[in-house]
Amino acid sequence: MKELVKSGDLTVDLASAFDASPNPYVLLTPDLRIAGVNQAYLDVTNSTRAAIVGRPLFAAFDSGPGEEAPENVRQVRASLERARDHRQRDHIPLVKFVIPRRLADGSEVFEERYWSATHTPMLDDAGEVVFILQHTTDITELQRLREQSLAPGSASIMDAMLGGAVLGRAEQVQEDNRRLESERNRLMDMFMQAPGFVAVLSGPDHVFQMHNAAYAQLIGHRDLAGKPVREALPEIVGQGYYEFLDSVYATGEPHQGRASLVELQRAPGAPLETVYLDFIYQPIRDAAGAVAGIFVQGHDVTETVRSTERQKLMIDELNHRVKNTLATVQSIAMQTARSHGDPRTFAEGFQARLLALSHTHDLLTRSHWEGADLGDILQHETEAHGSSRVSATGRRVALPPAAALSMGMIFHELATNAAKYGALSAPDGRVLVDWSVADQTRPRLKLTWREIDGPAVSPPERKGFGSRLIERNVHHDLAGDVELDYASGGLTATFSIPLDREQGT
Repeated sequence: MKELVKSGDLTVDLASAFDASPNPYVLLTPDLRIAGVNQAYLDVTNSTRAAIVGRPLFAAFDSGPGEEAPENVRQVRASLERARDHRQRDHIPLVKFVIPRRLADGSEVFEERYWSATHTPMLDDAGEVVFILQHTTDITELQRLREQSLAPGSASIMDAMLGGAVLGRAEQVQEDNRRLESERNRLMDMFMQAPGFVAVLSGPDHVFQMHNAAYAQLIGHRDLAGKPVREALPEIVGQGYYEFLDSVYATGEPHQGRASLVELQRAPGAPLETVYLDFIYQPIRDAAGAVAGIFVQGHDVTETVRSTERQKLMIDELNHRVKNTLATVQSIAMQTARSHGDPRTFAEGFQARLLALSHTHDLLTRSHWEGADLGDILQHETEAHGSSRVSATGRRVALPPAAALSMGMIFHELATNAAKYGALSAPDGRVLVDWSVADQTRPRLKLTWREIDGPAVSPPERKGFGSRLIERNVHHDLAGDVELDYASGGLTATFSIPLDREQGT
């Protein structure tokens, strides 16, 4: 559709005016395809509208695999992309092209021509680029004049100096622009690839201007561009971070945080997660020295903080275990001494009980002191008497560390007593151990130790150390109950122990 502009009595067809311009113009789409050209462009490129409209601007310069486009093509493409991406006019002071020219006799030759180019983005009402207008000016004669100034014996030295100075400055500006663009791209790559999170906020509302991949990962890859921080990260309200930003903007003083806790949404629709951050808010100042924005930089140190907490917990737990173990060893030593007047028998009994304690420690070490299985504890404490002589029936029951240590000592005392006086002292004697867990809401371990086919037994005249140790561990350490039945056919020990009790270590 033609657009008409009326001036007085004259109506002007803008398309005709565009076509009548002596300077070459080409209208490009955002993907750099030719949408329209004027006659001057067709004349200088020796082409027709039918041949080039709709084609990519650089179709004639497409490179093969592994080949680079010529420098002049890279210059023009970069300028067009800057104009499109930044939505601002971009200039190339000097670019050289080889242009075909048809002679009077019909033959075709190629000649070098020099151009100055301006690329102007054309925006729609929404501010989006719809076209890019390329306007070029042929400055070949000026460039040749400059070249003449460099030749010995140049006749028109003043004119040549004038032309050379202009083009020299133009080339210098162009080179500086290329260098600045290269440095800008390098800095942008460094910004985007920084291992820590980085963001740039502008204005008193802290509007996101840019952020890198690490920042995007931290906040769940949300769309942040152009949004104030209170809109972009609503979940941090009440956590103090808005106020830190406001203070930096108002005072110009940076704010630093170390292992600062923040609740963030790490994925769309996900619940809040606790994250620990090392960060700094640095003021960004404008040319007048006023604060114009804030530079955000930091690292996610959540794993480091949690590792430190786990290490401290482990050290505290280790200290507690060492104290408990020493207290247990002291108790074993005192009780064994009371039961054994002979130093030799004392040493044997004391060593056996320490080994029992060590067996359970080995099991707990394998699980990093998270607990041990009841069946494994029983097997460790009775395997010296032969695997066929102790039969176990029951599902796996995980015991916490304190309960595991107590049950290890209990099984050791029962097995030692059976080997000395009970079923395991006779060739055909056996021990049957059965257990189950009742009431899953408040689980309770029911365990029975029953000796059969051994010598006849009778209740002891006084409680020995083994009986006292069993009862103490069950009542005091496990908060449970035990019944020892010295029937003539063999000892039966029945245990009832809660499994939902908070256990110490």
